[in-house]
Amino acid sequence: MLRLSSLLILLCIAFPARAILDIEVTGAGEHQLPIALIPFEGEAALDQHLTEIIANDLIRTGLFKLVDPMGKAPHDTKEVKFSEWGGVEALSIGKVSKQADGRIEVRFRLLDTVTKTELLGQAISSQAEQTRAIAHRIADTIYAKLTGTPGVFSTRIAYINRQGKHNRLVIADSDGYGEQTVLELNQPIMSPAWSPDGNSLAYVSFEQGRAMVYTQSLLTHKRLLLASFPGSNSAPAWSPDGKMLALVLTHEGSSQIYLVHTDGRELQRISFSDTIDTEPSFTPDGRFLLFTSDRGGSAQIYRMPVSGGSAERLTFEGSNNFSPRISPDGKSFVFAHYKEGRFYIATEDFETKQLQILTPGGWEKKPSFAPNGKLVLFATEVHGRGILATVSSDGRVKQKMTSQQGDIREPTWGPFYQP
Repeated sequence: MLRLSSLLILLCIAFPARAILDIEVTGAGEHQLPIALIPFEGEAALDQHLTEIIANDLIRTGLFKLVDPMGKAPHDTKEVKFSEWGGVEALSIGKVSKQADGRIEVRFRLLDTVTKTELLGQAISSQAEQTRAIAHRIADTIYAKLTGTPGVFSTRIAYINRQGKHNRLVIADSDGYGEQTVLELNQPIMSPAWSPDGNSLAYVSFEQGRAMVYTQSLLTHKRLLLASFPGSNSAPAWSPDGKMLALVLTHEGSSQIYLVHTDGRELQRISFSDTIDTEPSFTPDGRFLLFTSDRGGSAQIYRMPVSGGSAERLTFEGSNNFSPRISPDGKSFVFAHYKEGRFYIATEDFETKQLQILTPGGWEKKPSFAPNGKLVLFATEVHGRGILATVSSDGRVKQKMTSQQGDIREPTWGPFYQP
């Protein structure tokens, strides 16, 4: 039996059930897999229905076609008549039971209706209030089994919610539920960045009247003022091993990139230009940084060794290119691409140098990859109001996530949970 207690403490500690984001999905994958999700026996006694959450997770990917079970309700393999499931390739069934100690146990199975075999079966035991986290975990398992790629439904996102002068640094589940406020100020908060283990955030705060970089544990809530040098301190980015951060400082002149240990020791300057170098991002192997610079006359994306040295220009199309973030597999990077008065989200392959525009354009900025590399999260606007959006890495499936209040800015997708 899989016990999720330690995982769920991080992912869903009695979070409120309501969503703070309304989600609209458009487009679909090239091939949608037809799947039927039978409501789990006993789930009606829960505050939220597991299969409804699982269904919403799968629908948001655009890769699955949910088939109405038409009243059929098997809950055990021996109750399944495969001849009744023509046009369905996968079938999910399960049961929920309450334990004497107040916990719930969920047993589910995923069946291949074509080969008439069981693809997987699991039992999950946890607290009843952790229903959403259990459902996300099941959806991750189903997604991984049917696509061969890890699911990201159990991951979290971070963003800034602004209402007038009031700013909140927020984390939430990937579907917008379980909002938690990490920090709220009447001064600007900017540039949230997840640590590789997902247990901390770095960000820029203006609470002392100018830009300073902090790190904050999401477990203990302990804050560390990491950079408060004269001038501006901005754009933190964690190294893949979590031991260093790249920062942008102006205390020696123009905006330049520095490295520093997570406890603030051993500050080291690694870029040396007379122009603006900013928005650093580590490659997954930790050997290089991508960053934005106007050293060529316009904002473009460059790559340089973390040890320092000459920088290679990577982008040449469009008027300006900003905010690079590398894909988890290290084969491409995503960025904000500006041309003819509009911002687009685009990717570029390192090997082929081919640029692909993923979005229709508008006010589209600050992209970041989901940890499986299949989706990109970014900020956009609808009717002048900041919202979140995602697009699949092939550009086929698009999703808008509209907040019920305030402007949402500067999103970033968190990593997989690492026990």
